[in-house]
Amino acid sequence: MKQHRDQTDFRAVRESFEHRALAACSARSARTAFIAQNSLAFAVRDEFPVTPLHTLVIPRRHEPSYFELGQAEINACTALMLEAREGIRQQDPTALAFMWGANDGVTAGQTVPHCHIHLIPRRQGDVSGPEGSSPRHPGDG
Repeated sequence: MKQHRDQTDFRAVRESFEHRALAACSARSARTAFIAQNSLAFAVRDEFPVTPLHTLVIPRRHEPSYFELGQAEINACTALMLEAREGIRQQDPTALAFMWGANDGVTAGQTVPHCHIHLIPRRQGDVSGPEGSSPRHPGDG
């Protein structure tokens, strides 16, 4: 049996840390209702939507880069993207397809230094040339 056990209850410290870690998102979530959530991430509608019902999936832990998320956080975000996609399809049957992705780093156009994944519903004819705006690869015709 281990002697001199420390009986300190760190739950309040953990809750305080989680509160501070979510501070950047708390102001946003106060203005925007969660679409869905789990223990590691939440989904909200984008305040500047590209198309109607444009949704953001945001990990709760403050991390600027998607590539620095842990596997459990990636799984949690993926589960919310699937849940949000189903909700969008039920709310708007004209949402026939989806674009999703994240701007990771300033050079990639990231303006908010907290990882967030865009889930953008697409509808027939909503834009011309829906193939995307990625540059052509060498040799593409």
